[in-house]
Amino acid sequence: MKSFLIIPALIAGITGLAGTASAQEFNGPSVGVQLGWGKTDVRNPDTEIGTATIDRTRDAFVGGVFVGYDQEVLPSVVIGAQADLTLAADDELTRRTATSSVTLDPKLAFDLTLRAGYVVAPSTLLYVRGGYANARVRTTISDPRGVRSDSSNRDGWTVGGGLERVIWDRVSARLEYRYADLSDGDGKFDRHQVLVGASYRF
Repeated sequence: MKSFLIIPALIAGITGLAGTASAQEFNGPSVGVQLGWGKTDVRNPDTEIGTATIDRTRDAFVGGVFVGYDQEVLPSVVIGAQADLTLAADDELTRRTATSSVTLDPKLAFDLTLRAGYVVAPSTLLYVRGGYANARVRTTISDPRGVRSDSSNRDGWTVGGGLERVIWDRVSARLEYRYADLSDGDGKFDRHQVLVGASYRF
């Protein structure tokens, strides 16, 4: 949880960077990169090869790319859509006993979301986000019955919010928190992310 201590400092840094900008500078298509902290929290999730008997959390570094499109629909009100592809480093979750082991290895994540924001200052957009979440996860279970392995997609939903600030012409920086629920059945498979990003708007 120490990762959350940097959030106030990052917000202050983003909002204090520079310049005035009009609300129209949030309009149009954009591409960007993002990186930050991720936490995966699982408890006996259902998988394609059976229930994975594991109760673990794992912190990891995450990074990825995104494409989006935004439009100011009312004075100071912006709506948009975004597609993300995110990878994590060293994020395997493993439980081992004398007779069995379970490993969940998230390979990549894909989110498709909508966002709605309000321009709280000429160059600062405060927004909320929500939509579809997907994670490609490799599951390996070893027990007295043998070793079973499967790679499959976990579908779910995501919600979050953040702050985006125009810092140069066509360039903006953002800070965002995002939660995703990728659970299926009675099990739990949750994901938390704190992301810092930069985008270029065409």
